Amino acid sequence: MKILHLYHDLMNLYGDWANVAAMQRILEKSGESVRVDKVTLGGSADLESCDFIFIGSGTERNLRVALEDFRKYSSALEKYAESGKVILMTGNSFEMLGKSLTDSGGKTVEGLGFFNFASVEQNKTRVTGDVIYSCDFLTQPLVGFVNKCSEIRGIEKPLFSVQMGLANFDGDKSEGIRKNNLFGTHLTGPVLIKNPHFLAYLAEIILGRAPQTDYLTFERAGFDVTLGELKKRMEA
Repeated sequence: MKILHLYHDLMNLYGDWANVAAMQRILEKSGESVRVDKVTLGGSADLESCDFIFIGSGTERNLRVALEDFRKYSSALEKYAESGKVILMTGNSFEMLGKSLTDSGGKTVEGLGFFNFASVEQNKTRVTGDVIYSCDFLTQPLVGFVNKCSEIRGIEKPLFSVQMGLANFDGDKSEGIRKNNLFGTHLTGPVLIKNPHFLAYLAEIILGRAPQTDYLTFERAGFDVTLGELKKRMEA
């Protein structure tokens, strides 16, 4: 099986490279031979041959640099997503998929236009915080951390419902975006390390069968502790 890690050197905040390591490990534990291809600016990748694509979070400047290079994959990425294969985009990387991105100075650039949402930076003011999210495809909630300076409006099919913490925009109760098995979320942590049930869910889609998960003892314990502490905050 092949994992593609796009812009590994440019979009590399918050240790999110560990999402790739976690996916590689669960696939290998499940009996698969796995190759990880790292492709960055100026490189090329055959998306059709990949089983899992990951893009992490970057600075606002790096996001725009990555976007200009990412445009060359637009058609291939759309076909990949329509095929039902798995794409995970964390932090601000999924903002590239919208119709536009506007920076804190008011300059707007076109996104890839896969979705109709617009992303707008909020006067260089970052919003951060721990979060609890829920979704309709997992019985357990998800935990993690969000650090962003953008608001996103116009998402028709969000990925998560917000139980605690930051949403797509102030006053909203939803976060991220999903289409088929394309998952975009500002949730970092890394998300697949902090939420082993989400890791197992994605791995099952990739494998077409239940993955091996009995080795995830520490990850499950970490999730339980984090969720418990965050719930205490909600109840305080």
